[in-house]
Amino acid sequence: MMFWRRHSNKENDSVQQDEKVNELKVALGTLSGSSEQYCTDACLRRHLEARNWDIDKAKKMVEDTLEWRSTFKPDEIRWSDVATEGETGKAYRANFHDRHGRTVLILRPGMQNTTGVENQMRHLVYLIENAISNLPDDQEQMAWLIDFTGWSLNNNVPVKTARETVNILQNHYPERLAVAFLYNPPRIFEAFWMIVKYFLDPKTFQKVKFVYPKNKDSVELMRTYFDEENLPNEFGGRAKLQYDHEEFSRLMVQDEVKADRVRGSEKKNGHINNGYLKAEVAQGSVLAPAAS
Repeated sequence: MMFWRRHSNKENDSVQQDEKVNELKVALGTLSGSSEQYCTDACLRRHLEARNWDIDKAKKMVEDTLEWRSTFKPDEIRWSDVATEGETGKAYRANFHDRHGRTVLILRPGMQNTTGVENQMRHLVYLIENAISNLPDDQEQMAWLIDFTGWSLNNNVPVKTARETVNILQNHYPERLAVAFLYNPPRIFEAFWMIVKYFLDPKTFQKVKFVYPKNKDSVELMRTYFDEENLPNEFGGRAKLQYDHEEFSRLMVQDEVKADRVRGSEKKNGHINNGYLKAEVAQGSVLAPAAS
């Protein structure tokens, strides 16, 4: 009986969520073109979840994101536009997944090599879009690993840049982040964090985890998400981290060709998978020359 009750509650929740999605569709009205393709049921469900299933708040969030996408044009950014940003390997998609099969982005703020905020954001958005397009069909979220090796106040990103990063991630890619591990940040980072954390909504804040090598509990938490054999030694794992910019660039261009082919096919069939184009890259493919 208890099993039946739990099962029924789960079904009821699913039905209620579907009803909310339909209500949001009605509230948004008729959409066309890229806006219609973007607003899949899965996409609307993520926006609703991010706004605690409040129709009005979710509607505004979707409309704001559609406006942002129409001006920022994330799906039109190409690697050649942002390749300079990636020369040092300050941010890239890893060649391994977490234990749930989710895409992993590695960020190394100590490797910052540019000062132009606009192109830095385009680079980050490109990587987010790329990570999403390569998620397995049963996953909607990615994981971030942030390595603070070499980080200092001298190469720290301005607060304005950090705030824009948070804005893009939590307001235009809702429920896309599963977890972000900040690995071994220096003590001086705490002052910067005290400012940045006020930009985070409660849900995003809960996804940020600090990991210190000498703190057993934080290390064990991280290992519940990642296999030590895949995890680079910079994050306490056993794999060797080696970023090859030329190889990564080649792989990104390859990915774009595959995505363009899928885009053409899905436009023809009138179907967009999970709200984003799938690049049809096999699970485990080397999409960043990272751990080896």
